[in-house]
Amino acid sequence: MATFIGKYSARLDDKGRVVFPSPLKGVMPAGGDMRFIIKRSIYDGCLEMYTFDEWVRQSEKIKEGLDFFNPDHVSFWREYMMDRDVVEPDPRFGRISISRELLDAIGVDREVIFLGIDFKIEIWAKEKFETARISNDEFIAIAKGLSRK
Repeated sequence: MATFIGKYSARLDDKGRVVFPSPLKGVMPAGGDMRFIIKRSIYDGCLEMYTFDEWVRQSEKIKEGLDFFNPDHVSFWREYMMDRDVVEPDPRFGRISISRELLDAIGVDREVIFLGIDFKIEIWAKEKFETARISNDEFIAIAKGLSRK
């Protein structure tokens, strides 16, 4: 399983493609599946990018908690599975194409931030990335709340 770490800036080209940062690409197993799933985050103003295998694991966990005879669960699952891009960095230039619909959903104009978050990568509009961060005091308060006694 790949572990993604680091923050990287990239610019979209005129066709909406962006070079996938080589340090993130480099943690993928050589000769392995290079497909990724990109979706909108439920809670944050960013996109989430998962390896295909991680996407399957995450989706299975969610699906196990659903009752497909419950209309709310069916509606949630349908919405959850919509608006996904399957991307694979092109071998020659390492670019990926993200749909304009997903880029518009998070307000991307020309620049994005790739943020490695362990099992996933977040993709942020550069302009929104810094404003979405929590303060150091908020971080400390959350950390204290998570601590075990």
